[in-house]
Amino acid sequence: MNEQIPDWVPASGFALRLAGVHFDAVRIQGQLGEEKAKELSRLTDYDPGPIVYELNGFRWMYFLLPPGTARERSWPSYAQRYTSRTRPALAFVGVPALYGTTWPLAWRSVPTPAAPFVDPGMLEKTFA
Repeated sequence: MNEQIPDWVPASGFALRLAGVHFDAVRIQGQLGEEKAKELSRLTDYDPGPIVYELNGFRWMYFLLPPGTARERSWPSYAQRYTSRTRPALAFVGVPALYGTTWPLAWRSVPTPAAPFVDPGMLEKTFA
């Protein structure tokens, strides 16, 4: 796998990753999640870091933060955090491959060398 692609991104399909190990996650539902992703993208000069979204159901948007950072902040009630302290049955986040068939997951924004994770402080600014 390319050195610039984090090792938690699968080569094909998608994989479930335990939050708090490779990353923490903040999950926001539907249109509100999309609005936060758009605002975060503008705030970060269109390099917000890894954001995964579900293509069906509630259309959750997952903002992937550095491990150990989601619990350091107080998030609004509509933003659910996934950390090492989340019950294991609930703490798995689906991560799609960068290419190929990954349904029902997709990248809203991929991890990059400049933004391997979503900056928690910048995400927090979208809630102000």
